[in-house]
This record gives sequence, structure tokens and C-alpha cells, in this order.
Amino acid sequence: MEKLPNGANFVRSKMLWEIGLHIAGNPTIKYGENRDMCIAVGAGSTKDWKPSLRLATGSVIIAHDVIKGALELAFVNPSAMLTQAYRGVGAFDKPLPVRIVANYPSWDRFVIVFRKDLGFKSLLDVKKAKYPLQMSLREDPTHSTLVLIHQLLAHYGMSLAEIESWGGKVIPCGGPGDKRRLDPMRAGKIDCVMDEGIKTWLHVAFDSNMIPVELDAEAFAAMNKYGWRKVTIGPKNYPTLSADHPCVDFSGWPLYSSVDLPEKVAYDVCDAIAARTEEMPWENGTCIGDTKQAVTETEATPMDVPLHPGTLRWLKEHGG
Repeated sequence: MEKLPNGANFVRSKMLWEIGLHIAGNPTIKYGENRDMCIAVGAGSTKDWKPSLRLATGSVIIAHDVIKGALELAFVNPSAMLTQAYRGVGAFDKPLPVRIVANYPSWDRFVIVFRKDLGFKSLLDVKKAKYPLQMSLREDPTHSTLVLIHQLLAHYGMSLAEIESWGGKVIPCGGPGDKRRLDPMRAGKIDCVMDEGIKTWLHVAFDSNMIPVELDAEAFAAMNKYGWRKVTIGPKNYPTLSADHPCVDFSGWPLYSSVDLPEKVAYDVCDAIAARTEEMPWENGTCIGDTKQAVTETEATPMDVPLHPGTLRWLKEHGG
């Protein structure tokens, strides 16, 4: 398929897309503000724009908009956050009838590291010592890592506010490989990092005399109820490790809808992914080159939420 469909209207649409990317991607825009985008397909030939398909990025809480029909589809990172919406746990007080239409293959892990010289073996050690932990965390208050961190600390009967009351401090960063994290980490000014995106920062942590901390079995069980899966990283990923290290799965970016989304719409979305797969910005080393990966359970596409009926039909008709 051609990179851009024939027709001047699609040239104009591509230009609008690039303008939107530039404006939303302005690094001076604070997290939680106008950094997300919504793409709408519809009819603009009358005085009132008539959307037929609206697709957006954003926090998982926009699942409420998806269910009430203000959006047809939305992306969320990672899969576990959509699981919370489906189960009605954690960030949600009741189950929402969400379904996965496709799942962008993204392999990731959430890892906690401490400075080795602190001698801490668990988060519970921090609580017992009431240590003024200097923590590198995301500055976006809606970021899914903070949802996990709040849930994890609550399991141990503590909170970020409590750690701060001991003299602890959150050292904010934007992306996981932010200079505001890496430079002070190398200088030994950060005690702890709790984050995903480990490909960008974990090797620096290991080089900076930091070690990963393992959660206990009870913590993993408690997090699993929210939808956070127990997985591992090991020597094949990081030669510094001498054995597999259990951690939390942060993989998959589900593109989801309400269960009420017409079956044909979900089917057409899967068709679009297949037809334009060469144009998709797949994650290097993660996408196996088969479009069906986006609608199938794999290590990079964990799914604890059912597939939409339209997706199931597409998969069945295409050899799934």
C-alpha cells in the first residue's frame, strides 16, 4: 500500500497530523497538560463536523470517555492498567466493559533499584528505618508507574507522603532516560529509582553501584490482583545480573474500545494495521513482523482483557 492514499484531502490530513505532533510534542508542555492527541475520522462536508471514529492517547482514566461514547478507541500503557478498568480494581471503583481491539507489541519491565551501600533488601527495610529516601520518579501525576507505586507502597502500609515526612524527596523526571535522572544517578545523589522504560536507564543504574530489589511473594500476589504480572529479567538482558530477577510486567499498549463498539469497526481497525504494517512505528526488536502479534497473547502483548468480537473474527479469518 502507498505511504499516503491518493487525493489532496489526505495530503492536507497528513499536514494536520504533523502540525499536531509538533505542538503536542513541545518539550516545554508540562505532563498532564496538552501532550495527547485525538484523531477523528468523519464527514466534514456539512456545517457540522460528524465524527464516525475517534482514536486518542492519554491516561487510562479516559476509559470512562470510551465507555460513554465520547471516544471510540484509545491507547493505554501498559496492558495492566486496562486490566484494572476491566476488573474494577485499583484506579477504578467498578468494572468497565472494555475490550482489546489490538495490542501494540512493547516489551518492558518495572524495576526498583537502590544504592547498594544503603544495604536495603526490600521496601519494608525503608519503612523500618524511616529512611529519607531520595527517589527518582515520573513527574506526570497521572503516569501509570505512579499508580503502581502507590498500590505497591500501600501493600507495605506506607506512602510517598510518609517517606517525604521522614525527609525523603521525589526527584522528578519526564521520560525514564531523562537527564534529570541519569546525571544525579551517576553522581550518587539518587537513592532509589522505581520505573519502567528500563532499556534507557537500568544499565546506568548498574554502572552507578545500584542493585535491583525483589518484591516478596505476598507483594507479587497483591499486585497480581490489580493486574500486574510477575515476570523476570536476567543475564541475557543484563549481564550484570548473575541470575533471573523477578519484577513487574510493564508490557503492551492496548488499543481498546467499549464492548458495544460495532464489530465491523474493530474488524476494520485490524485490517488497517495489517494493510499498513510497513508504515507502523513498531518497537525495534519487539515486533516479530507478523501483524497477528498485535491481536495475540505474546510476551510483548499480555492480555488479561478479552479481545473485541470484531478482532476475534478478523483473527479467525486470517489464520489465527
